Amino acid sequence: MHLETRVLVTGGAGFLGSHLCDHLLKGGAGVLCVDNYFTGSRRNIEHLLDHHDFELMRHDVTFPLYVEVDQIFNLACPASPTHYQADPVQTTKTSVHGAINMLGLAKRLRAKILQASTSEVYGDPQVHPQTEDYCGHVNPIGPRSCYDEGKRCAETLFFDYHRQHSLEIKVARIFNTYGPRMHPADGRVVSNFIMQALRGEPITIYGEGEQTRSFCYVDDLVDGLIRLMATPSDVTGPINLGNPTEFTIRQLAELVIEMTGSKSRLEFGPLPEDDPRQRQPDIGLAKATLGWRPKMSLAEGLAPTIAYFAGAHVE
Repeated sequence: MHLETRVLVTGGAGFLGSHLCDHLLKGGAGVLCVDNYFTGSRRNIEHLLDHHDFELMRHDVTFPLYVEVDQIFNLACPASPTHYQADPVQTTKTSVHGAINMLGLAKRLRAKILQASTSEVYGDPQVHPQTEDYCGHVNPIGPRSCYDEGKRCAETLFFDYHRQHSLEIKVARIFNTYGPRMHPADGRVVSNFIMQALRGEPITIYGEGEQTRSFCYVDDLVDGLIRLMATPSDVTGPINLGNPTEFTIRQLAELVIEMTGSKSRLEFGPLPEDDPRQRQPDIGLAKATLGWRPKMSLAEGLAPTIAYFAGAHVE
């Protein structure tokens, strides 16, 4: 990365965004971090505030932004059901209006722009594992639709700006990612299980715990985003980024109990509406195009994640 490269990261004070800011600064870029702190936290980027190449701006991407940058990583959007269902209209606006505003900025600057999309665009998939050419099985009117359809619309906008305005775009479909700085109350399965185990509370499993997820450590995921941004202009994506090693929810719960030394027991409840039964990325395209694959095993990644929650959030 050239020393003069100035990079805008929207949602930069969030879990994923703050790690991306870290990696970009280490790579020699100047970083403008933009966040409205709806789910992000100043605590996540506090260690960067004195860095001479780091700038922080409080801003909501549903409003236009006028800055000068060379690249844009558009990560702004609540990403856990707890948060995105709290204000579903705002969630859709963040994905759709936010994409329009960031694409408009990229068009004015002729800047490269990357959209942090999601595996949720596949809905409750009928194809397993999911490849990028699968169009998904999504409920457009359910409680998760604000996020799923908002992200699908954002992808539509990115490709239309690419076709209509010759904008250089990159679209990453991000699968379950975990690591330090996750919000302790975000309702995601990794943070839920760790918090419950550390507190000795029952570990809540929905259904029989046989639904599967694939968990990617945050450093691996950020490496994939940076590699995607660095690709030639003819590489647009969408490209799946995630760990293809599949675990049942029950296996995750048992591993967390073992690694925390917790006496928590398993407690079973009904499945939420539209909860996907299987989620596993096909990362063949990422391997071929980016030379990328995750390196961190689930147990290796859980160790620093558990240590973070134990030190930062458990009272």
